[in-house]
Amino acid sequence: MSWLFLFLAGILEIVWAALLKLANGFENKILGGLAVLAMIASVWFLALSMRTLPLGTAYTVWTGIGAFGAFIVGLVWFGEPATAGRITAAGLIIAGVCLMKLSSNA
Repeated sequence: MSWLFLFLAGILEIVWAALLKLANGFENKILGGLAVLAMIASVWFLALSMRTLPLGTAYTVWTGIGAFGAFIVGLVWFGEPATAGRITAAGLIIAGVCLMKLSSNA
């Protein structure tokens, strides 16, 4: 169950990042408010996952899902550039998250 909580926390991290971008510096109060709610829910699910997962594993996977997911959302929805360097960096994030998961005892 902890890994499911962690996955949900990571997805919510992507959601709040995208909402924050769409809120345009909190000019859009509704989207900004939704971003804050998604942040709170993300941290809550992270905390639930940490009941059994090691801190380093949970935090690394959480931020990795968020970082990679936000990168993909930026490419697909916001038209951000897909340069070789950015794609390589995103691949390294995924490799790090996978290695952290594989080396976890939980």
